[in-house]
Amino acid sequence: MSEKQDSNAGFSHEKIETNNFLMILLILLVVAVGGLVEIVPLFFQKSMTEAVTGVKPYTALQQAGRDIYLREGCYNCHSQMIRPFRAETLRYGHYSVAGEFVYDHPFQWGSKRTGPDLHRVGGKYSDEWHRIHLNNPRDLVPESNMPAYSWLNGNLVDPAEMAPRMKALRMVGVPYSDAEIAEAGAQVKGKTEMDALVSYLQVLGRAIK
Repeated sequence: MSEKQDSNAGFSHEKIETNNFLMILLILLVVAVGGLVEIVPLFFQKSMTEAVTGVKPYTALQQAGRDIYLREGCYNCHSQMIRPFRAETLRYGHYSVAGEFVYDHPFQWGSKRTGPDLHRVGGKYSDEWHRIHLNNPRDLVPESNMPAYSWLNGNLVDPAEMAPRMKALRMVGVPYSDAEIAEAGAQVKGKTEMDALVSYLQVLGRAIK
């Protein structure tokens, strides 16, 4: 009896190892189950789903700036995640927590740092500093290899785009009111893309000191 069982077990094991399709299928199944076990509980943890004190949805101008930040690929060089290590917190400030990013779709955590982490950049420099830096980074940081974004001064934010954008964000959980959505276009009217991007940068990471 035991010999027969060993034979069947060996046959099954051999069948899995010699069948590429079956092996791949089983690996994907195991990875999927393991991933779900790790990820699904996070959706029910308050620390992951509730905003920390002080975090508010972006204003229309800040949201326009965030869209420009994504459009220009700033995330390719700048992380917005400070890790809980002494070297990181000494340089950048308090480490990042999930509750700071509940209104970010998508959030900008990452590991790429061709340039410095920007999570706590809000309030660190003046608006004028950011404008000069974006217009020509080397005027302030001679060794910078960041490209200049001077054309943002000549581009106006389109007011018509903001209400639909904020309605879409409300559908995924950002608590914008009808009044905020209705006023979104007026808030960005006459504002340049430079104004919007600086406004976004100045709010980053200010909820936690």
